Amino acid sequence: MTAAPDRLLRRLEWQVLRRLDGALHGAHRSVHRGYGIDLAGMRPYEPGDDIRHIDWNVTARLDEPHVRIFSEDREVTAWLVLDRSASMRFGSGGHGKDVIAGELTVALARLLSRTGNRVGAVLYDGEVHEVVPPGLGRRHVLRLAAALTAPARAQGTGRTTDLAAMLAAVAAVARRRGLVVVVSDFVGDAGWGPALARLNQRHEVVAIRVTDPVETALPGVGLVVVEDAETGEQLYLDASDPAFSTRLREEATAHDEAVAEAMRLARVRYHGISTHDDLVEVLIGLVRDAARRT
Repeated sequence: MTAAPDRLLRRLEWQVLRRLDGALHGAHRSVHRGYGIDLAGMRPYEPGDDIRHIDWNVTARLDEPHVRIFSEDREVTAWLVLDRSASMRFGSGGHGKDVIAGELTVALARLLSRTGNRVGAVLYDGEVHEVVPPGLGRRHVLRLAAALTAPARAQGTGRTTDLAAMLAAVAAVARRRGLVVVVSDFVGDAGWGPALARLNQRHEVVAIRVTDPVETALPGVGLVVVEDAETGEQLYLDASDPAFSTRLREEATAHDEAVAEAMRLARVRYHGISTHDDLVEVLIGLVRDAARRT
């Protein structure tokens, strides 16, 4: 009997990666091009380029910002960081944010491994973390798939997620410079921005925020009981009250802006994904963004 991780990987290879290959029509198919020690050339700076690659001597001589282009290093280590805290289990449409996050990370693992990259994972549930050391090949991706899609703890920790601790755990295991992809809803304690910025000083960091439409607009079904998945706190709310709906949208907008500002200050590549999004379209956006920034 085929194991669940193998069934998932086969489905993603058939339904997602094959469509991704067809949609890109021969374009670069990796979310990361690697680092090299050889300078391949220069080109004018474009918005979104890594400022660490600016050549200040050339910039001063030409009176226009230029960035260095490096030849590709084939031996890149990629770390997939998956937030498995209780808030990630929330979702509408029959599945939670954790489901699409798990499928996205498995697809990324297979996509990265196809180009010869070593891929590892850090799974954080708000209290402890599990590390899957980097490895190569499809067999290793199956091991990652088993870990990335395994059921998380049924109960929360009783407190909000310490996202700074999650990022610190990644920094502790990711010794060699490489790619770090953080997949989270970024619901947790404030103040994780500096930890993300420190991680980005050593690695290329891609942050992917997973959301669900119901988090910003509850259906008007009247009086409901809402429970904080992480702390267990319960509240009675009137979802049909226009004033409540307005406050919910305002708080959601404020949180969106705070997350986006933290990403901007940390200078990381930032993408959003909804539980209702097409996984192929999300991956196309990631690949094309990576190619544009190379």
